[in-house]
Amino acid sequence: MVQIIRKGALPHPAEVPLSLRAAAAAAHTIKLREPRPVGFPLLFDAQSNLIESAVAYLHEHGVQRAHSADTVRTYAEILHDWFDTLEQNEINWRAAAPVDLIAYRNRMVTEPSGHTARPYSARTINHRVRGVLRFYEWAVRTRWLTTSPLVGRESDFSIPRHARFSRLRSASSADASFFVLRQYEAMPRPLGADQVRELLAALLPPYDLMARWQIYTGLRVSELLRLKSSDLKEPPHARDQPFKLIDVLRKGRKEGYVIASRSLLDETAGFVAIDREAWLRRRARRGLPTGKDALFIGSRGTDVSRNRYQQVLQRAGQACGFKVASHVLRATFACMMLERLEQLAKAGASINPLFIVKILMGHERIETTDRYLRAISIDSCVLTEVFDALGFG
Repeated sequence: MVQIIRKGALPHPAEVPLSLRAAAAAAHTIKLREPRPVGFPLLFDAQSNLIESAVAYLHEHGVQRAHSADTVRTYAEILHDWFDTLEQNEINWRAAAPVDLIAYRNRMVTEPSGHTARPYSARTINHRVRGVLRFYEWAVRTRWLTTSPLVGRESDFSIPRHARFSRLRSASSADASFFVLRQYEAMPRPLGADQVRELLAALLPPYDLMARWQIYTGLRVSELLRLKSSDLKEPPHARDQPFKLIDVLRKGRKEGYVIASRSLLDETAGFVAIDREAWLRRRARRGLPTGKDALFIGSRGTDVSRNRYQQVLQRAGQACGFKVASHVLRATFACMMLERLEQLAKAGASINPLFIVKILMGHERIETTDRYLRAISIDSCVLTEVFDALGFG
């Protein structure tokens, strides 16, 4: 069975079988320009042989392209599932054909996940299928394969009518490939004014402040958790400015910035001076290390984790009677800002609302931002209330 072993997390050599030690040593024989970081995933087959093509693919994305650890982990999980499926069916990955990918997709449609015991969503299935297709495109481009029937010919293969799934509808021409399922396009659903107030009232520090940052700046969770207290430092003369530009590291290690209002900065300064300082002192009195310069820490003096933040949001939303996740707060910011900019543009301002929101959200493509424009046409009345409640009107 294919397995993932993370570099730096291996057991003691004496506890590892000889064949596995040899395979692990082989991982270091591939000549690569940059070293792999601790925690980098390595894929092995049932004979404990390193799957070199998969590791090289992960290396390019994780080291050379500097993708986030979460992205590399997702790519590794997709390849692990695909190679494991091929191995169970005794199919060499180099000889994989469209019929194999279609069978792989159909298995996820008809069988539940082995990890969660729940049915796969259409989004998860399509994400895995596209991940496999990206891997084979990369393999041909980098000469691991001379050619592959899975590259560049998606629309050449038809599927019998009985294999199509009428419960899923297409909302985008991007899903024209026969390999992916048709599905509804998920539209951003911003919170209403009453929901925003109720949610913030239900959250305790530091989570209420973290939620405000997402609602007022549109930061992703990863970007939010990378903020440091030093990012808020500014000279005295700059404190008269109504906002501050804060540099952030965007998705894909791209540089960007967000605009923080003076009210948000003042509220955050109060948190740093009172709650954060008290929690750090209490941790220091216990003789425990205080960690790095992370802006958002919990009451125990440790950095807030992504999972913890998401859990707190989810529970607060359940207590309030509606669903909440970090991307909902981000969508609320995008729709608020885009609605307001659209109003200014209609009033004669020489601005491009979509482009501005694209920059503030850190989107790579303008098509992603356009989804929020369509969401506004659905929830225009609700968003107007949000502006009034949050002072954007």
